[in-house]
Amino acid sequence: MTSRLGFQGLCQTTAMGIMPHRDVTRALELALRLDIPFWPQLPHVSFFEDMYAQTSEHLPGITVDTESKRIRFDTAAFENGLGEYMEKLADPAYLTLGPDYSVVYHRFLERDFTRYAAIRGQITGPVSFGFKIEDENLKPIIYNDTVRDILFDFIQRKVNIQYQQLKEKNPNAFVWVDEPGLGQVFSALTGYNDQQARADYASFLSGVEGPRGLHLCAAVDMRYLLSLGLDILSLDAFQLEFMPAEYGQAVADFISGGGIIAWGIVPTDSVSLGRHSPQSLDSLITDYWKVITGATGMPLARIAEAAMLAPARCCLIDIGLADQACPVEPGQEGLSHEERLVEKAFAFVKDISHRLREQYRLG
Repeated sequence: MTSRLGFQGLCQTTAMGIMPHRDVTRALELALRLDIPFWPQLPHVSFFEDMYAQTSEHLPGITVDTESKRIRFDTAAFENGLGEYMEKLADPAYLTLGPDYSVVYHRFLERDFTRYAAIRGQITGPVSFGFKIEDENLKPIIYNDTVRDILFDFIQRKVNIQYQQLKEKNPNAFVWVDEPGLGQVFSALTGYNDQQARADYASFLSGVEGPRGLHLCAAVDMRYLLSLGLDILSLDAFQLEFMPAEYGQAVADFISGGGIIAWGIVPTDSVSLGRHSPQSLDSLITDYWKVITGATGMPLARIAEAAMLAPARCCLIDIGLADQACPVEPGQEGLSHEERLVEKAFAFVKDISHRLREQYRLG
């Protein structure tokens, strides 16, 4: 598939959409300081901003219970509401992200993005959503063929509407789908396997109007991910620890085809972040790239040109709980530990970006 990107990676910075911040303005300003900004998702502000609740808006059969923080799906309600849902799809605005489901999105669209190389949106992917949301019998809805078909179409339409709105603000806009649940398709215990997911994604991506992007933090073979027909792949690269040589050719082929990889190289748990510095993480990602170069002969500078840099994950709950790794800096009074961690990770990403851009003379 031909890349539809209008920009290069050039070690530019971006980050995951989910942020732990409770101050909407601060979260938005932090996102805008990155090279490729995004609109933050803030589940600590409202349960509607949970990545699954947010995506569920207007899907037939869904009820979002904000008091118990649960998302319920009822098959009968889905079937009964399907006719009305189909009629409303004629209105292009129907699947636009509503203000109740994002306190930031419409404020983001009010900004001027002409000076940025690109801007980004995000939405929960259909595989993750399908595994996460269960019906009245506690069965994941991805196993219901009718629901799954509607779900893939529903999210594809939402991607396209978001892309159209973002593209009005910047011609190089893109939306990636968050697929943390994609790793489940490789389990022998699941009835929805990797081959089914590949086929469904081929159809899904063929209908995506803008650049085709995917983000996940699960440990999934990069060769599989890079074969899905993407333009942009974002992944938790920190967890790799070393780059398997057998990934080299797949990465090189993806880059040669015009693809960009967003390397999530900065950890967001306090233990890992406390053990690293921008210098050590610069060395780690360079070691990854050297493996690719050694396996394929692709120059390091070419890999850097096709790279973006990001934190490895979002951070709503710190799994490390080591406060000494992230002391309170001036201007951070009153922030939670997780908020400080994310801000430190953002600072690390920008530092690493600066180092690599200088090293490879990237514009």
